[in-house]
Parts: sequence; C-alpha cells; structure tokens
Amino acid sequence: MRYTIEGESLPVVICHLEDGEKMYTESGGMAWMSPNMQMETNARGGFGRSIGRMFTGDSIFQNTYTSRGPGMIAFASDFPGSIQAFQVDSQHEYVLQKKAFLAAEMGVELSVHFHKKVKSGLFGGEGFLLQKVSGNGIVFAEFDGHVVEYELQPGQQIVVDTGHLAALSATCQIDVQSVPGMKNKLLGGEGWFNTIITGPGRVWLQTMPLVNVAGALIPYLPVGGNN
Repeated sequence: MRYTIEGESLPVVICHLEDGEKMYTESGGMAWMSPNMQMETNARGGFGRSIGRMFTGDSIFQNTYTSRGPGMIAFASDFPGSIQAFQVDSQHEYVLQKKAFLAAEMGVELSVHFHKKVKSGLFGGEGFLLQKVSGNGIVFAEFDGHVVEYELQPGQQIVVDTGHLAALSATCQIDVQSVPGMKNKLLGGEGWFNTIITGPGRVWLQTMPLVNVAGALIPYLPVGGNN
C-alpha cells in the first residue's frame, strides 16, 4: 500500500492498493475510490469489540475494502485538522483520543483502552475510554487543528490542558493533576485539572480540540426565537 496525505486544514489520505490488498474504516469513512474496490460491512473483531467501539464514539460496524486489481481509495477528515499516519508493530503501539481512528491496513487491531487510574478517567478530559492500536501495519488517525509532536525521555513529563491530547505511545503513562489554588481553579479559565503525560514515548498534541471550537461558537448561536 502506498499513500499520500493531501490538503492542509481539510486533509485527505489517498491510498493506492495492489490486487487483493485490503483496508478497513469506520462506517461512512470512505470519501472516493476507484470502481474496482469491493466493500464488505461487518462487525470486525466480534460483538465485544464492536460494543467497545460504540462507547468510544465510533460505529459498531466497519467497512472492509478489497482492491480487485490495482486500485485507489481516499479517506477524508470530518473536521478541519490533521491526518497522521502511524506505523504499528510489536514495539510501537499507540493510544488515540476517542473518534480519532480513520482507516487502517488489515493487520492493525483497534481496541478499547481503559484508564488504569479512576481519577484519570474522571478528570483527564477523555473519559475512561480511549482507542488503542496494535498489531502490524499502518493506521491513519484524524486530529483537531495542527498537531505538535514531542519525544519524552523516561520520567520526563508534559502538562496538557484538557482536550489537547491527541495520541501517545502505549509506553507513556496518563495521570491528572489538580490546578493549584482555589482562585486559579475558579478564575484561571483552565478548569480544575490538567492531564500529565510521563515518558518514555512520543506524544501528539492538537491545537484546536473540537469541544473548544463548540464552546467558542455558543455565544454567537441564536437562542429561542431570536434571529
């Protein structure tokens, strides 16, 4: 499989497949394709994993596309932002924010990732459930806004505001830390908790979380019968 990621604020990944190669995506994830791509809808991974995907915001059913001869298929982002490609193998597994999964080669396994610490799930900004990708192959994920990447050494930490965490290596640890001081909590505009990522591993941060965009638009939306 060969691919190119095109576009800036509204990106699309265009994949070129050889005869018999397959990819899968969430229901409705395909943007365009050559006519020799064959689609099959199924609950990939069985009932348990399908239900888990539902709780992370993805669809229960997924679509598998098989190329009958050399073919092309494109997957577009749902929101202005970035598409990132991750090479997954036994030494490189990743945890993604909810609904980040876009498409992947068939060797990639998508599963639910649970926070080990309850407080991280309650206050970390992404809830108890994230997405984990393992196996072998390339997976494409979509993030909100521009993405900045950091390499954390063992024990090195970075403090992240709620919602800006896009992805991290499975070797990293996630925790939360209370914002110090009641005045800071109430008046600082940063909420009560920050997410703490501890290395070793890589972390990807997004500049424009969708929840922040929604919050910024609320004051400008019509209320009731007002025009």
